Amino acid sequence: MRFESELLAFCQYLNRVMGLSDNTVRAYRADVDEFLHLMDLRGVDSLTHVRIEDLRSWMAHESKSHSRSTLARKSVSIRRFFAFLYDRGLIDHDPAATLATPHIPEYLPQVLSEDQAVQLMDTASSEYRQKQDTDHKNLSTVEKKHSCVQKTALALRNRAMVELLYATGIRVAELTALDLDSWDSDNRTVRVMGKGSKERVVPFGVPALKAVEAWVSEGRPVLVHEKQTTGGVQVERALFLGAHGRRIGQRQVRQVVHQLAQEANLPSISPHALRHSAATHLLDGGADLREVQEMLGHSSLRTTQRYTHVSIDQLRERYDLSFPRA
Repeated sequence: MRFESELLAFCQYLNRVMGLSDNTVRAYRADVDEFLHLMDLRGVDSLTHVRIEDLRSWMAHESKSHSRSTLARKSVSIRRFFAFLYDRGLIDHDPAATLATPHIPEYLPQVLSEDQAVQLMDTASSEYRQKQDTDHKNLSTVEKKHSCVQKTALALRNRAMVELLYATGIRVAELTALDLDSWDSDNRTVRVMGKGSKERVVPFGVPALKAVEAWVSEGRPVLVHEKQTTGGVQVERALFLGAHGRRIGQRQVRQVVHQLAQEANLPSISPHALRHSAATHLLDGGADLREVQEMLGHSSLRTTQRYTHVSIDQLRERYDLSFPRA
């Protein structure tokens, strides 16, 4: 494709110099590639010939099939691409310098109340106990017993995942990327690789500690054995495994959280709702905003403020303290 060398150089810059994550680089590459393909179809033979009108025309076309948040990302991708070219003298002007970013309305994130969070954790624990009770019964066949043992292991895993998600506020991608050596039970911390390959250490509480320890000692070996008996050779170092003994995927984690929420008679939530809930409950408990920022791995405090909000009860309490005669 025409302009392939410019696109490749841009992606290398994003990855090696800016330290953006692979997922972000792929998204930026796809955005820029779409635009460059359109310019190629229009017969543009040099990026110096691209005008702001071309960019606005492309954005208008994209707005017909994409949300405002996607359009905002696309505009950022294009602005960074042309700024990169201009800074390196590959074009004599930056046509994207005045390209506007679509306004994105801000919504309060979905957050569980503290009682709802407890209800979700209790449901995950009761699921494990139910599977364990079935496992201890006299089963008529080896196949049935094996199936129940595996279900018990999966229930242990599910409980450990939701406890850890809520206790630490980590992203689902960060959870699935955890290895066994990421986990430090002595210090009650987990080492997380966040966006842009930025590593941070996040503390957690006793409930998460007990849940993960039970999973690692009792549940995980069952799924490791499952992989070995089905032809798997390399022992997976991932902390959390799927039913076949391989590193669990983000989609599987989302399904687990959704299913547990349904069983707990809670609103349909995603793992990210547990992240929001953890941050909000920390703030309600008196945690400093910058401490929460560090825990969540946000580079900007403004991002933390958008992802979290103080509960109405906490707001009323502070209002009453500030205005005793209110």
